[in-house]
Amino acid sequence: MADAAAVSGEDKEEDGGGKKKTTTTTSSAEGPAETLGFYESDSSRRPGGKKRNLSDLSLFRFLGAELTRGYFLEHNEAKYKERRERVYTCLRIPRELEKLMFFGFFLCLDAFLYVFTLLPLRVLLAFVRFITLPCCGLSGGRVLQPAQVCDILKGVIMVICYFMMHYVDYSMMYHLIRGQSVIKLYIIYNMLEVADRLFSSFGQDILDALYWTATEPKERKRAHLGVIPHFFMGVLYVFLHAILILVQATTLNVAFNSHNKSLLTIMMSNNFVEIKGSVFKKFEKNNLFQMSNSDIKERFTNYVLLLIVCLRNMEQFSWNPDHLWVLFPDVCMVIASEIAVDVVKHAFITKFNDITADVYSEYRASLAFELVSSRQKNAYTDYSDSVSRRMGFIPLPLAVLLIRVVTSSVKVQGVLAYTCVVLFYFGLITLKVLNSIVLLGKSCQYVKDAKMEEKLFQPPPTCTPGKTPKKTPSKNKSNQGTTDDQISASVTSQPPRQNSTAPLLVQSSADLFLTTPDAEEKDITQENPDLQHQSASKDLLDIDRFTICGNRID
Repeated sequence: MADAAAVSGEDKEEDGGGKKKTTTTTSSAEGPAETLGFYESDSSRRPGGKKRNLSDLSLFRFLGAELTRGYFLEHNEAKYKERRERVYTCLRIPRELEKLMFFGFFLCLDAFLYVFTLLPLRVLLAFVRFITLPCCGLSGGRVLQPAQVCDILKGVIMVICYFMMHYVDYSMMYHLIRGQSVIKLYIIYNMLEVADRLFSSFGQDILDALYWTATEPKERKRAHLGVIPHFFMGVLYVFLHAILILVQATTLNVAFNSHNKSLLTIMMSNNFVEIKGSVFKKFEKNNLFQMSNSDIKERFTNYVLLLIVCLRNMEQFSWNPDHLWVLFPDVCMVIASEIAVDVVKHAFITKFNDITADVYSEYRASLAFELVSSRQKNAYTDYSDSVSRRMGFIPLPLAVLLIRVVTSSVKVQGVLAYTCVVLFYFGLITLKVLNSIVLLGKSCQYVKDAKMEEKLFQPPPTCTPGKTPKKTPSKNKSNQGTTDDQISASVTSQPPRQNSTAPLLVQSSADLFLTTPDAEEKDITQENPDLQHQSASKDLLDIDRFTICGNRID
């Protein structure tokens, strides 16, 4: 009886109704068997109702249970659906990212071709207007329009920096860099990449300050150094940035011409280090937009650097076409590594931060909106300057360097050679015009798909210095049915001059499309003061238009 009591015991107690309730407690000897999953059903009991002993539990039964046990994934259906959507998002990232990169590449190409094609013609027209000023008279109290003043400043800066680049000895720089060790060159190349980003970030501020100082209304109180100091700062910046890019191209040229290609391999592996510095950080949609713009600018700059390297190498080999096929594998390796790094980086950033692949369509629509808005009557900036601010791509230093390399590599002699140069120039103008037309048409389509047409006809939000721009509610909704002809209309007349009493900082509506919270969120913020700190962090992203590093974390 004692053994039976040890196996099972019955505790009898009375419930509230006076009935006896029997509770059977299993001894601790069967505990391990139950934790291993050996629960016996009624069909496995021995005759007489007794359970099997522990001696019947064997290794073969355990293996059999492990081989035949099952589970049902539908019990956690939401989790597995989420995992599957993440896989599909990673598979969609390369296509969506390359569509954005393709569009951004042609935006940079359009701004770059503008410097070689339309800018000289605009400068010429501005000089003609200045010369014929006594005959035509003043219009609106200005000698030149603000856009014409900016064009003349750009042209003069490029001419001065071009002649200053003649004093830079490329051959001496090449042999000086080639004499360094591989590790030292690797460090130099990394330092040059960081310096290029810093120069691009601060350089556009210098040029914008020069443009505003030269075109600021004279009746306002002077609160600046003057046009001449700003002009010398702009010349110094463009010259130093052009030298920096030249050192980058020279280092890449040394890597191409090295015998064992070890330096080129190390430089390409440096791109994969970028994955480590970006993937495991927290990214919001605005931070990812900044990084995408930085990647577009970096890819376009690398293409121009590869063009410079090929020109210098072809010159050294007397323009032998066979040498071009020697450079072709290395060029393809550089381009392929850049594309692979961008795809992997964006795929894992979107995966870790739960960002869908559709966000790249929003980024493309925002870039298209800036292109379309620069063609409006109330445009407050040139299109090339808008690309410079958004992507950190400043075409002036790169254009100065390319002109210097081309003029030193290609010798023009004879009437036939000058005829080819003129035909090549007209070919560039044709390419620029065709590229602008296609880009404008595609941009209008992207803006229409994103339902941003009504924002084109809203006045740009302004704010006084030191205050964050705020979104102004739309008072007129009648512009929602805007046709494509109204959106893509190119304005050739000068914008009307707007009188104001204080200097204003203008922000494009494209920033509000991505960064400004909706009206419902603003109402919640006003009702709950605890959410004001979160709105302030979003406003910081609104005014951060010159960040090109792409990995700033708030």
